[in-house]
Formats: sequence, structure tokens, C-alpha cells
Amino acid sequence: MNNILALLTIAVIYYIGEYVGTKTKAWIPSVFVTAILFLVGYWTFFPKDIVDLAGLGAPLGGTLAVMLCITHMGTIISVKQLLEQWKVIVITLAGLVGMVVFCWFICVPAVGKSYVVAGLPPLTGGIVAATIMNQAALEKGLMTAAVLAIAMYVCQGFAGYPLTAIMLKKEGKQLLAQYRSGKDTMGSEVVIDEEAGNVQVEEVKKKKLIPAVPEKYSSTAFILAKLTLVAFIANRLGALTGLNQAVWTLILGIIFTEIGFLDTDSLNKAKSYGFLMFVLMVYVFSGLKDSTPEMLLEALGPMVLIIVVGVIGMAITSIIAGKILGISWNMAFAVSLTALYGFPPNYILTEECVKALAETPKEHEYLMSKMLPMMIVGGFITVTITSVVVAGLFVNLL
Repeated sequence: MNNILALLTIAVIYYIGEYVGTKTKAWIPSVFVTAILFLVGYWTFFPKDIVDLAGLGAPLGGTLAVMLCITHMGTIISVKQLLEQWKVIVITLAGLVGMVVFCWFICVPAVGKSYVVAGLPPLTGGIVAATIMNQAALEKGLMTAAVLAIAMYVCQGFAGYPLTAIMLKKEGKQLLAQYRSGKDTMGSEVVIDEEAGNVQVEEVKKKKLIPAVPEKYSSTAFILAKLTLVAFIANRLGALTGLNQAVWTLILGIIFTEIGFLDTDSLNKAKSYGFLMFVLMVYVFSGLKDSTPEMLLEALGPMVLIIVVGVIGMAITSIIAGKILGISWNMAFAVSLTALYGFPPNYILTEECVKALAETPKEHEYLMSKMLPMMIVGGFITVTITSVVVAGLFVNLL
């Protein structure tokens, strides 16, 4: 397989996932379909380095795409929205506590301590936690537990994607019903444009510290250069402070947008969002290349039990926390489920759901403004921060 054929194969597989997601109005998420197709591909005719052959591997598919996309996330979330998400932080932490407690007291007696210790940190987050537990288990000579850590990372999204799609669809329908009635969920008045037949929210234009660059000079290269500069600063701050660079990237993206240095919705303005998200998602799916049928069969029983029990524990505690804090049970469960996949699937799933429900651009914008900040913050709290902490603690329990 040469470079062109590799890229063609990946593009076709990715499009099939998108087509199914759109055709089923997000009831079957595109990321779920694409992940399965990649898995089958690696088990049959895909070369292991198909993503690298297509030119979508590291560093473009890894660090560069991740940092640019996360900086972009900061350009679509305001400081006000971020401060409003303290409830999301409480709910996601409650969900993770429920997951850990339920798995510890139910799964340890059923499948053994080593499986739970190796598999639970990846379930609370992403590849970093999975790698930490995999290496620790190998050092202890616990081969199946080491396999379980990677298998958990590979398969947890299969539970998270459809559940999240269902929760977001329910939430989106409720938000739209309230929105179309003339009031949003916070009781704010909504302006109805009777002539156009569209529902609109009045926006307050804020004066920025740095004035906007004239449109004719704001080219794709200029916008990408600004995003990359902010990502570079975040990278250096991450190295200096020890705090994950992804967290710095989101924070700086928000700050630099507030002061006017970065354009709102930067990557879409640069007409680069679709391509970079494609690159990033393909790189994420390339993580399936080391998963063999034998590996999954060996760890299947313990893995399924830990996922089922963990998700049930997460659902109970996050929904209770959401009820106390005035967040709908659909959204409370959805933000907790970001632990099973993180970024960028949390963005893709939200966008896919909104695209299926919204009938006008204003409705699309409204739904994204309500749900996306919660999903993004939820993903960062679980995958980027908490899962690494959990893995660091659980390593000593093996």
C-alpha cells in the first residue's frame, strides 16, 4: 500500500462513519462506526503503519493537531462560560468517585484486585493512564493485567459513544423545545424573528483589548500562526510548571480570545477545522493497531464487568450530583461519560448531535453554546487531569 492509497482508504472509512452518523441522526455515532471499521481493518488488510503512510501520523496527527484543536476550543468558550462550569467539575468528580467505589467493592471480589487496579485508571481517562498501568503491570509480571489496561483504553469508547449520543439527543431536544417557546433553560428572553422564522439570541458585542485585524489581512496562514504561537506558549508553560500542556492550551486559548489576539471560532474562520479534526481523529483511531482478537478475548470478561459496573456507579453518583446542582440528568451523565473517550470525541459527538437536531444556524449555535462548554470541560477534568492522578495512585496498589 502506497501513500495515496493509504489516505484514500482512511478517507473512505472515515466517510462511511460520518454517513452512518448523519443517516441515523447520530443515534449510531460516527466515531463508533469508524472505530469499528478501523479495528476490523487492522485485523484484516490494514498495514500497521497505514496512518503514517497517509502522512497523518506524528507529529501532525499527534502533538500539532491536538494543540491546535485544543487552542481552537478556547476560542469558542468564553471566560463567563468557563466560570459557569464549576458544576460540571463537581459532577464529573462525583461520577469518577462512583465509578471507583463501585468497581472496588463489586469487581475486586469477582475478578481479582490486579485486573481492577490495572483496568480502572484507563476507564477514568485516556491513553496516558493506560500506558502508566500497562508498564507498571508488565514490571510486576502481570501480563493479562497489562493487556487489560490497553484493551480497556481501546474498548471503553464503544460503551461511551452510544450512551453519550443518547444523552445528548435527549438534552438537545429539551433545550430546543424551551428555546423555541421563547425562553432558554436559564429563563433568558429569546428574540423571535417572525419574518425570517428563525429563533435568535441577542449578542452583546464586547470591546477587546487588541483590536481586530482587517478582514483582508486575516488569512488562513495568519490565523494558524496566532493559534500556533499560543500553543507554543502553552507548551513551554507545561514544561515549566508540570501541569499538562493541554490544560494550559485551553486556558490560554480562552484568555487570548478574550483580549482579542485570537479570532472567535479560529479554525473555522481559517477554513481548517474540518481537516485538522479529521487528522486528529484518524490519529486517535490509529491507537487500535496493537489490539488483536486474542488480546481482547483474553481480557474480555474482566473488562466488560469493570466497564458495566463502572458506568453504573458513574451514572448513579453523577446524576445525584446533577440533581443537587440543578443540572438535568441527561447532561450530568453525558459530561461524566467523557471519561470514556475525552477529546476530540466529546466535541465530535456534541457537534453531530446538534447537527441532527438544529433546523437553523441560530439553533445550531444555541445548542452548541449550551452543551459544548460542559462537554469540553468534562473531558479535560476526567481525561487530562483526574485519570493521571488516579493512575499515579493505583500504580502503588499493583
